[in-house]
Amino acid sequence: MLVSDDIQALSRAVSGPVALPDSPEFAAETFAFNAATVHRPDVVLGAETAQDVAAGVKWAAERRLPVAVQSTGHGADSAVDGGLLISTRRLQELQIDPVERTARVGAGVKWRTVLEASLPFGLVGLHGSSTDVGVVGYTVGGGLPILGRAHGFAADHVRSMEVVTADGALRRIDAGAEAELFALMCGSKGNLGIVTELEFSLFPLGEFYGGGIIYPGADAALILAAFRDWLPSLPDDASPSISLLRLPEMDFVPEPLRGQFVVHLRFAFLGSSEEGDSLLAPMRAVSRPLMDTAGPMSYLDVDQIHMDPSDPLPFMDGGALLKDLGEETVADLLELAGEGSDCPLLLVEIRPLGGALARAALSRAGELPNAVSGRDAAFLLFVLGFNMPPVAEAVAAFVRGILAAMAPHSTGFTLVNFHGVPGDEADRARAWSPAVYERMRAAKSSYDPGNLLRFGHTITGVPSVT
Repeated sequence: MLVSDDIQALSRAVSGPVALPDSPEFAAETFAFNAATVHRPDVVLGAETAQDVAAGVKWAAERRLPVAVQSTGHGADSAVDGGLLISTRRLQELQIDPVERTARVGAGVKWRTVLEASLPFGLVGLHGSSTDVGVVGYTVGGGLPILGRAHGFAADHVRSMEVVTADGALRRIDAGAEAELFALMCGSKGNLGIVTELEFSLFPLGEFYGGGIIYPGADAALILAAFRDWLPSLPDDASPSISLLRLPEMDFVPEPLRGQFVVHLRFAFLGSSEEGDSLLAPMRAVSRPLMDTAGPMSYLDVDQIHMDPSDPLPFMDGGALLKDLGEETVADLLELAGEGSDCPLLLVEIRPLGGALARAALSRAGELPNAVSGRDAAFLLFVLGFNMPPVAEAVAAFVRGILAAMAPHSTGFTLVNFHGVPGDEADRARAWSPAVYERMRAAKSSYDPGNLLRFGHTITGVPSVT
C-alpha cells in the first residue's frame, strides 16, 4: 500500500505532475481514446521527459508495483487496475531529416504532427487508417500502414529507439546496440520496455490517388466477390480494403449515409489520376455506388479514405488473420454480418495483405528478424462495435461469434494491434509466430523478470529452473 512518503518520493524524482485518484487532474491524465476503458491506477505520472519515465519505472520497481504506459489510448483494450500509469503524451519532440529521410519523435507525437512536418519535404511516414493515432504505440505493435503493400509494416523501418526497461535504465538501441532487444521491440507491443523516442524512415511521395466507393449493403455478396477477383490485378503500390458498415445516426457520419448498412471500398494508390482511374474501373462497374470520392488527393486529406472517427468513442474490437477470401469465407461472414442479420457491429473490415507486408524484415544489421508476425496471411479481418448500453452485451457476443465462425478460414493468429481484448496466455500468444513468441519470452525473462510491465497485451517470461 502506498503511503504519503512514497508519493513524495516519486514527486521529488520527476519534473512532471503526479496525480492520485482523488486529484482533480486524475481523470484527464488517465483518459483513453477508447472511452469504454477506464483506468484506475494507484497513481499516474505525467512524464515530461524520458528521465521522468526512467525515474517512474525505477520508483515502481523498488516498490514492486506494476507499470503501464499510455499516450493517446487508442489501443486501450483493457483497463489498468492499480500500479503506476505513466502518461507519455507530453513527450512531443519532433525532428525531420530530409537528407537522411528520417523522423525522430517523442512518445507523445501523433502521426498527423509528423505528416504536417514531413510533407513540405515531399516525405511521408507509414501511418495507418487514422493520423490521430500516436506514432510509438502504433509502431511497436507492428503498424499496418495505409501504404503497407508498397512499403511493409511500420516496424520494419524503425532505425533506432530510446527505451526504458523494467530496471529503470534508459537505453538507446538499434540494430548494432542490443540488437535482439531492438528487433523484438519492433512488434512486441511494449512487452520489453517503454519507448520514449523513436527514429524511423520516411518515404518519398509523388502523385497520390485515394478515396472510397460506398455501395448499398444489399449488394454485399456481389461486391465482395468482385473485390476478391479484382485484387490480383493490383500492383503493390495500391492498397485497398473493404468493410461492411452499419452507420449510426452520429455527427461523424456523412448525413446521407446515417442509419444505413453499406459496403465501403477504400483505396490508396501511389500513382497518377489516370492510373488510379484505370485500376478502379472494374469496381466502379459493380453495383451502383451511393458515393464515390476516389481521385487525386492531397495527402493531408488522407484520413478521408477510411473516415475513422476523430473523437473518443467507447468501443470493443477483435481481429483474425485469414488464409483466403473464398466463396465459403464470404458466405460465412455474410451469414453473420450481411443484410438481414441482427449484427450490431459498426464495422466488419477486410484488409488485403501481401506485397511488402509479406516479406520478412531484418534489422538494419541484416541478421535478426523483428517481432512482426502474420506475414503468411492473405487478409486481416477486423471487427468493431460500440461498447456501451444498450448494445454492449450484443456487441461482445458478436465479436466472439464472428471470430469463432471465421476460425476455419483463419491462420490461427492475429496482429497484436488488431487483437482486441487480450485473454489468457494462449490467447495472447496468437499475436506472434511460435518462434517469435519464444524469443520474446526469453527476452522478457532477461529484461523484465519480475513482470513489472504486465498491463495490456503482455506475456510472461520463461520460468526459471530451480
